[in-house]
Amino acid sequence: MDQTEVIKPNTLEELIQILHEIFASDKVNIEEVQNIVESYESNPREWMKFAKFDQYRYTRNLVDEGNGKFNLMILCWGEGHGSSIHDHANSHCFLKILQGNLKETLYEWPQKKNNCEMVKKAEGVLKLNQCAYINDSIGLHRVENPSHTEPAVSLHLYSPPFSECHTFDQRTGHPNSVKMTFWSKYGDRTPFAIAQSQENN
Repeated sequence: MDQTEVIKPNTLEELIQILHEIFASDKVNIEEVQNIVESYESNPREWMKFAKFDQYRYTRNLVDEGNGKFNLMILCWGEGHGSSIHDHANSHCFLKILQGNLKETLYEWPQKKNNCEMVKKAEGVLKLNQCAYINDSIGLHRVENPSHTEPAVSLHLYSPPFSECHTFDQRTGHPNSVKMTFWSKYGDRTPFAIAQSQENN
């Protein structure tokens, strides 16, 4: 098998352009996407305008809607912030570190009939410019910023985009349906984020 050479995007804009070209096709090569996303070298000057933090929770900030084929977003993790254990609504999920480190913990799907602690499969720390991949056949995961002194920023690509997923109770495996919200879109705060900030003040 011939090794195809990885197209190396020099800027975030170039990365977005390449992703649009790849996802124009109905057949997407997961390894190719992961390699391309990983080969982009994080440059804060390019993504800083999308990185909106909140002191209480991690935030999801939309960067590009990918012609309806994918969502590209930047997630901002304050010190110690983390997600729930969650699935990916039958989508592909690519996660790249732009700043700091993130700890990823993988879990088995809970057994339908049992009401028991969820089974941990693996855990590891993702470092600057590393790119991980997950989908529902691999399992569920939780992502968290392990640092209590440094914020973290990650780039996420979901294909196809989804507006709802499930979170899971670690003790019982009980699922909960949750709607996904954006803290900002294309660098501008959303009404949701403004309302949340007012509630917290």
